[in-house]
Amino acid sequence: MNSQRVVISGGRVIDPAQGVDRLADVLMERGRVVEVTPSPLSKFPEGYRILDATGLVVCPGFIDLHTHLRDPGEEHKETIASGTRAAARGGFTTICAMPNTEPAMDTGETVLDVLRRSQSASARVLPIGAVTVGRRGRSLAPMEELAEAGCIGFSDDGDPVSDDGLMQQALERAGGLGLPIINHAETRSMVRGAVMNQGPVATRLGLQGVSRDAESKMIARDVYLARKTGARLHAPHLSARESVEHVGRAKDDGLDVTAEVTPHHLTLTDTWVYGLHGKVPEPGQRAVYDTNTRVNPPLRSEADRMAVVEALRDGVIDVIATDHAPHASADKACRYEDAANGINNLETAFGSLCSLVQDGLISLPLLVERLTAAPARVLRRELGSLRRGWPADLTLLDPNAEWVVDPLHFASLSRNTPLAGVRLRGRVAATLLNGRIVHDVRRELKSPQACRALS
Repeated sequence: MNSQRVVISGGRVIDPAQGVDRLADVLMERGRVVEVTPSPLSKFPEGYRILDATGLVVCPGFIDLHTHLRDPGEEHKETIASGTRAAARGGFTTICAMPNTEPAMDTGETVLDVLRRSQSASARVLPIGAVTVGRRGRSLAPMEELAEAGCIGFSDDGDPVSDDGLMQQALERAGGLGLPIINHAETRSMVRGAVMNQGPVATRLGLQGVSRDAESKMIARDVYLARKTGARLHAPHLSARESVEHVGRAKDDGLDVTAEVTPHHLTLTDTWVYGLHGKVPEPGQRAVYDTNTRVNPPLRSEADRMAVVEALRDGVIDVIATDHAPHASADKACRYEDAANGINNLETAFGSLCSLVQDGLISLPLLVERLTAAPARVLRRELGSLRRGWPADLTLLDPNAEWVVDPLHFASLSRNTPLAGVRLRGRVAATLLNGRIVHDVRRELKSPQACRALS
């Protein structure tokens, strides 16, 4: 369909990058945006195929700066094909693939292989290269080679660059390339044996907790080095109030520091570890746990959750990124201490984030901005907007559609979500990549309303 002329008609178009929020039509041709009209057209141009978006929100395709595809090396958990199908279902047209693969993305050859195999995928894949060889934290990876191959930044993902001198060298090298370092914020010496947030829930479950200081101390160090080098720093998955404060001060001082937060740190707390969808067991009731809630950084307290929500609203946190981390069932069917870290997030992200809008904590246009224009600014690419001539990446949303999370119906190969059985309000109706429909809710639902919306 990307070679055809298409008009998406009658929807509420939200394009924060252009300050657009109105009923309008979006015209596309050959996979590019032609025009966003001032108002819905009364007569359509000849030769255009019409997609009716009445009752839906039409926005730029979502961009995820933090996705684990597990490919190459762990294709039993996820592949480029399955991960990008999951992305399309979640409204994401661009995803940034983390380098914790086997082998790690620490050579140009590995990066080019991922890009070659992503050409026919359901979402655009942008690789993130490793900071150090093998992600082992000993010597820098060939950053120039990785950048030339197409990497958009550098990270050792769940393995922080702990050595101060090596981190400074990494920032200087990446800074010369105009690319950010994305360093996992964790002071390893403070987390040995810890598996969840330190607090009453950990105490009741008999699990070892970790202080927020393990995160904020590393953020403070990285901000200091960013100040010293003048390089770009992107802080991933903030979860603690003190971390937000460090990033806020860096921004106030004009440093080139950006930050992200995940859907689960915005909407869940450590009470979800009980496996009761956020409820606390009654006195005398035996407390159990759900290993699907084990994630790094861990789910925090309600005070920390509200701190990151406020930071997102105020712009201290720039971006929402999923940290989609698929795992095989065996990785979670074990003791909490032995469970793998990570939550399957792409397909549930928008539905869970809509709760922030419904609770009056953020507006829908702001939510869209943090999923589109804001990550595009971090990438410094012509994405995340419906500007004339830009890629026709669009997401059609139904903020009022209710659905129950059923992991058995995921496009992802993995099922590790604590949201199984939860009713969400807010669903992605369709996703277009370069003008081509890569997700259409009609393939899953038979409701007349859904069929009418995209017929």
